[in-house]
Order: sequence, then C-alpha cells, then structure tokens
Amino acid sequence: MGKSISIRLTTEEKAKLEFTIRSATAPVRDVLRSRIVLLAAQGKSNQEIAVQLGIHRHSAALWRQRFAQQGLRGLEEKTRRGRKKLYEAEAVEIIIDTTLSTKPRNATHWSTRTLAESVGTSHSTVHRIWSAHQIKPHLIRTFKLSKDPHFTEKLRDVVGLYLNPPEHALVWSVDEKSGIQALDRTQPGLPLKKGRCGTMTHDYKRHGTTTLFAALNVLEGEVIGSCMKRHRHQEFLKFLQLIDRRTPAELDLHLIVDNYATHKHAKVKKWLAKHPRFHFHFIPTSSSWLNAVERFFAELTEKRLRRGVFRSVLDLIDAIDAYLEERNQDPKPFLWTKTADEILDKLAPLYVKNV
Repeated sequence: MGKSISIRLTTEEKAKLEFTIRSATAPVRDVLRSRIVLLAAQGKSNQEIAVQLGIHRHSAALWRQRFAQQGLRGLEEKTRRGRKKLYEAEAVEIIIDTTLSTKPRNATHWSTRTLAESVGTSHSTVHRIWSAHQIKPHLIRTFKLSKDPHFTEKLRDVVGLYLNPPEHALVWSVDEKSGIQALDRTQPGLPLKKGRCGTMTHDYKRHGTTTLFAALNVLEGEVIGSCMKRHRHQEFLKFLQLIDRRTPAELDLHLIVDNYATHKHAKVKKWLAKHPRFHFHFIPTSSSWLNAVERFFAELTEKRLRRGVFRSVLDLIDAIDAYLEERNQDPKPFLWTKTADEILDKLAPLYVKNV
C-alpha cells in the first residue's frame, strides 16, 4: 500500500469545504468529497478515511488525488459527454437500402442477424433501425388485382347499391362458404387461466364438411343462412327459394354475387326469368373484398369456427345455426363509406405498376 498524498489547505479552501458540509442543500456527493479532503488534510490515511466514512479506500484515494491535482475544481461533477452514438446516418442509409433493394444468398428476405453479418454491425442495431423506419422483411401480404374488362362498371354498380340502395327494394350480399370442416381434437385442451392462454392440440379428426349459403341484408344486417351438403346450382336454387320465402313479396331484391359458375348456370338464369323481382349484380373478378358478406364469414370463422370442436357435421351445423340465430337478434347494418371514385383513385397506382 503506497503512502497517501499529503494535503494542505488554504484558509479559503478549508472554509469552503466546511461550508459545504454544513449546508442543508448541498448534494450528498459534494458533502462526502469535502469530508474526504478535510480528513486527508488532518493527516488521515486513505484506509482510515474509508473506515470512518464507510466508503471504499479507492474512493478516498481518488478524491484526495483529484484535490491535490486540481484543487476545489477537482471535486466538481464533470459534464458527461452522453451515450456514444450507436450508428451514423450513413450506416442507417446502408442498412435501409440493403434491406429494400437486395436479397441474401439462398434466402428470400433478410433477418436481423443475416443483415448484421452482411453490413458488419450488430443485429440489435439492425432491429432498432428497422423498427424506427417501420421496415418488416419477415411479413408479406398477398394481393390480386382484378383483370375484369368491366371492372369500373361493376365497381360503380355495387358501390352504388351500398351507398344509395334503391327504394322499395332490399340489397343482399350473397355468397357461399364451402368446405367448412367439422374438426374434433385428438385430446382435450386446457382452459384459459391467469398467466396461461387456452390450449388445443395441433392435430385433429375430420368428421366431414358442410357448405354455408349466406345472404347479408346490407341495410339491416340480418343474415339468412342455410347449410347444405354440396355446392352446386341445385343447392344455390334452393337457397334463392329460401330468400324468396323469407322476404316481403312486394319488394325487389338486389343480390350482389361473385362470378362463380353456379351463379350463372342456365337453370339459375331460367329461374331468375320467372322471378323478376330478383336482380343479380356481379362483382368484378378477383374482388371478393367488394362482397359485404365476406365480412360476416370472417366474423363467423373467428368467433365460432376456428377454435370450435365438432364431433360430427350435425354438431357443426347446429353451431352455425345457433350463431346465426343469436346474431340476428341484434343485427348491425353494414356500412360502406368509400365512393367508387375514391377506390379507383387508390387502385390506379397499383394498375400502373403491374402493366
């Protein structure tokens, strides 16, 4: 252990140090440093000061040395330079440009670690930059642009029905959800509890399928639905007859349908000719987003089907019927807000890019 540095105080220095110790507003760190220097001036060793003040010997040695070299200025808190900048603007630009305009070898997209290795930085830095600029290479959305030659005409027709439905008529969005499976799990799942989500096995037993024919009343939100074994024009005709029976005979019916062959079958056209209050409005091809009943199908899947356990097709049909019955007790109208022109303006750049 080396000899402690000798400290000599001027009258002014001693007065300032003692004033700091007596001050009720001085920071604790300044009081401690002043005590260390005053004790050092009394000839105390670093070890003795450490024991008396309850600090480490190195702390006593540090502030003794600071005072010996710089005087009272050495006891002041130094201005910190702040955290070192993790990455420069150039590095940010390189990471963003590499992510957006290149691909790694033998991979379809970058991960934080593969990109970090490629540009020579840490994966946490890549993650921070991606987060700051909302870049998500691990995600992808699917899309399909309609190539229907009458896209604009059909779009205006359907959107017009949503925004300005005709008087003395009902507007129905009609479609089929085919291949709904009655799935039974191979083992019972665990219930939801605090700190743990519910569980269900990844494997299942198939017990058959059904097809749900559904019509959504756009104005009122009511849904007419019927489950059938198959998905042919015969079943579709039965469903049209159901709609005919369930709606006031004096009202015209405008049905928004997709371009599935069943809807254009010769026997369907023949039936429509005999029922002039039915009017079909076809959405453009590859435009299921324009058919309002798809929203109902998504709701049904999320709330009743995806986590359901069905030991037979009859169980599945009973569950769908019960869901429809309860939903129709408090139906919500379908609200469409976008005009045809707004939709066309939004889609225009996509068609230009895909020409």
